[in-house]
Amino acid sequence: MDTKQWIRLEVICTSYEIESSFIDSLYEYGLLEIVEEENARFIDPMHLSDLERMIRLHYDLGVNIEGLDTIRHLLERIETLQQEVLDLKNYIS
Repeated sequence: MDTKQWIRLEVICTSYEIESSFIDSLYEYGLLEIVEEENARFIDPMHLSDLERMIRLHYDLGVNIEGLDTIRHLLERIETLQQEVLDLKNYIS
């Protein structure tokens, strides 16, 4: 897998001033995809906005990992419902 465009987790932890254990917890709970290559761990830049949201919710609002999973699930459900509404509007028009 080509990880040249991916971001090293060490860089993320330093930039956002977060513990690597938080990233490990997200990964273990299935909230974050991490790729390991040559003894380094990486995250896809496309998932960076999701990670930033989880960082803000956890550190600023004190939401635990289980709460982050619930919020993620609800946001995905809202997006699905919004798309269904849009599809129905387009069908009616």
